[in-house]
Amino acid sequence: MKAVAIEQFGNPDVFQIMDLPRPKSIPGHVLIRVAASSVNPVDTVIRNGFFPPISHDFPAILHGDVAGVIEEVGPDVTNFKPGDEVYACAGGVKGLNGALAEFMLADADLVALKPKSLSMAESAALPLVSITAWEALMDRAKIKADQAVLIHAAAGGVGSIAIQLAKWAKAKVFTTASTEEKLATGRKLGADVTINYREQTVQKYVNEYTEGKGFDIVFDTVGGENLDKSFEAAKVNGTVVSISTISTHDLTLLHTKGLNLHVVFMLIPMLYGVNRKNHGKILANIAKLVDEDHIRPLLDSKSFTFSEVAQAHRHLESGRAVGKVTLINDLI
Repeated sequence: MKAVAIEQFGNPDVFQIMDLPRPKSIPGHVLIRVAASSVNPVDTVIRNGFFPPISHDFPAILHGDVAGVIEEVGPDVTNFKPGDEVYACAGGVKGLNGALAEFMLADADLVALKPKSLSMAESAALPLVSITAWEALMDRAKIKADQAVLIHAAAGGVGSIAIQLAKWAKAKVFTTASTEEKLATGRKLGADVTINYREQTVQKYVNEYTEGKGFDIVFDTVGGENLDKSFEAAKVNGTVVSISTISTHDLTLLHTKGLNLHVVFMLIPMLYGVNRKNHGKILANIAKLVDEDHIRPLLDSKSFTFSEVAQAHRHLESGRAVGKVTLINDLI
């Protein structure tokens, strides 16, 4: 089969189109004829070699997000059949080749029927970010109606889904961004209040919107010093969930406020082979919410083909992308 793969770490120029063996069906797995994928920050991290422990052996096919049609099913797979349109985040990490190819072998537990109301590209924009947002808000924070929820980075892939999930859960949603365009995106997604973090200090918006008490839940999708700001923004005995904690922090506020800190690393089921069925279930729930018009993917205005994956990575890394960057398979 044709694939876009890397044989060394480096800048986007390391991607090459090459011929690689087509995966064979094995028990518990499905073979997906790939129609589309999308770029996540972790894909650029893996390509650069910044996190070798999670990288696949060379030649490595990257990208976890996939949408396509099932070509074959393993002998013990009963919940899917050839011809089913599906989506998943099912590879691109150590031990699991990714989606930038004609075919992708995926653990059936990680897969769900794609939303009927979305195209393949739109569906491929959802898996990683939707699973991450669901695990953060539903599984970890256990969000409840009427809670004050602060979600950082309104126009990011995870933040955009988190806003919509929190609104579906009937929370009062606050979100941060750095420009009026991104704040407008947050409002369009359903946020009740948008905050320009470059113009307002944490103390100022905590005082203005929570009478100085802080937010029930703070979802940090940025990391670094933003995690410290999240501790500051949370109320006493509140909850902070972060997806970026590979850094050093002063935990004084965590202690003095009695905060709950949860870390979400959605690749864990793929890397360690644990709780994979939960990801398939989450994606089935997301598909239902999409088809009921509660959630829509936020897509960047630029889309690419698999042959243009280097440009797609450069666009994401430039910081100019608003929403998910999608790719259509032109290898087939």
